[in-house]
Amino acid sequence: MSGGVDSAVAAARVAEAGHDVTGVHLALSKNPQSYRTGARGCCTVEDSHDARRAADVIGIPFYVWDMSEEFDREVVQDFVAEYEAGNTPNPCLRCNEKIKFEAVLDRAVALGFDAVATGHHVRKVDGRLVRSVDQAKDQSYVLGVLTAEQLEHAVFPLGDCTKDEVRAEADRRGLSVADKPDSHDICFIADGDTAGFLNRRIGERPGPIRDEDGNVVGEHNGAHTFTVGQRKGLGLGGAPHPRYVLSIEPVENTVTVGPRASLRVDSITGVRPVWSGSEPLTEPTECHVQLRAHGEVYPATVWQSGGGDGPELTVRLAEPATGVAAGQAVVVYEGDTVLGSATISSTSRVRAPA
Repeated sequence: MSGGVDSAVAAARVAEAGHDVTGVHLALSKNPQSYRTGARGCCTVEDSHDARRAADVIGIPFYVWDMSEEFDREVVQDFVAEYEAGNTPNPCLRCNEKIKFEAVLDRAVALGFDAVATGHHVRKVDGRLVRSVDQAKDQSYVLGVLTAEQLEHAVFPLGDCTKDEVRAEADRRGLSVADKPDSHDICFIADGDTAGFLNRRIGERPGPIRDEDGNVVGEHNGAHTFTVGQRKGLGLGGAPHPRYVLSIEPVENTVTVGPRASLRVDSITGVRPVWSGSEPLTEPTECHVQLRAHGEVYPATVWQSGGGDGPELTVRLAEPATGVAAGQAVVVYEGDTVLGSATISSTSRVRAPA
């Protein structure tokens, strides 16, 4: 129970269905004051109180589990390491994978519970992950990294309703979080300054900003503070046309910029594929892929092949996409059903015919 309206209503629904339910709130920081306060984060200092009050109204036991060490190791340190390697991680996706559906689920099963129920807007049909009926709130992308075994022990009570319906139900049940705003931003970056957070962890590392021809057009204080597709904050105000980050080279500490057209890619390679809703697609298969949370869905041809360091996923987009960053997830769908996912390791740019 995060302290928000979704997890409160999810807990109320499973309790009303007759299950033996225990509410659990995750303490993710040894120093809660270092995380967000108020309504802007999902793991704020007020949230445990909101979760406890919801549990009291529902009439279920409530505990706070200290997951701060696991969260720091699996999410915060991974976030820093990925940016240092020139990638763009998704910490909420990583938290779902390593904390909520690995560490928490392992502990819950060890204590004798059958499953973990969450307030994610997603459905589970015949053991497979399926988009929520509320397409605007669908969270299947951030859960696409889960394994079939993890899904077997997961319950998603809210996938058959909209967010407005969830809020109305919370109000009917007398839950004080009925009108609580949704969470936003990264919970462990209290001031919202991702670049500043990374500089404090990694240190400033000045280097060149180059154009596609290799010409130096500016300087930066650390390649780790940029992400592919970024336009603002480049310090290139005198450029005649808008420039975007095209690539980040951490070894040479170089950021390459260029026009938006140069962001277009039609080929993506992913590593560490996970197949929760299908056997591995070892033959080219037409399906759809999503490349970021709440992002556009693209028709594509997808297949898995053996790589030198393990299996790789190859994605050929039917239409070019822009701003695709290494470190993000590519989630593969058949209609509304998740087949699998992989972590993007590289992309290829679309080239105009000669």
